[in-house]
Amino acid sequence: MSYSIRYIDDVANTFPIDPLFEGGILTVGGQTDTQLNVTYNYSWYYYMFLDEKEGIRWLYKKKGKDCIERLTKAIKPFIKHEPYTDYWADTPGNCIKPLKIFLEWCQEYPEGEFDGD
Repeated sequence: MSYSIRYIDDVANTFPIDPLFEGGILTVGGQTDTQLNVTYNYSWYYYMFLDEKEGIRWLYKKKGKDCIERLTKAIKPFIKHEPYTDYWADTPGNCIKPLKIFLEWCQEYPEGEFDGD
């Protein structure tokens, strides 16, 4: 199981990005738009550090510019942790990797909005 999260513009199109080779579903040649599949294995982290009631779903229907502060705060406790070689391992380094990606999208496209599941 996983979260399928898209970051979209005002007409529900994703934004272009440099090829991304992250996430639970890998695309041949890399993901080239703002959508990411995140395993539920990381959900504990999102409930603890992003939002205790909604977890990562807190992002849904919010503009990027309104998420920057909370994403930054959720990343901060483990900023020096590197992702583990096993994507499925629920380590802090793995858990913050998607948040770092989302933060980059928010900074590049602040008027975008998160959509998911």
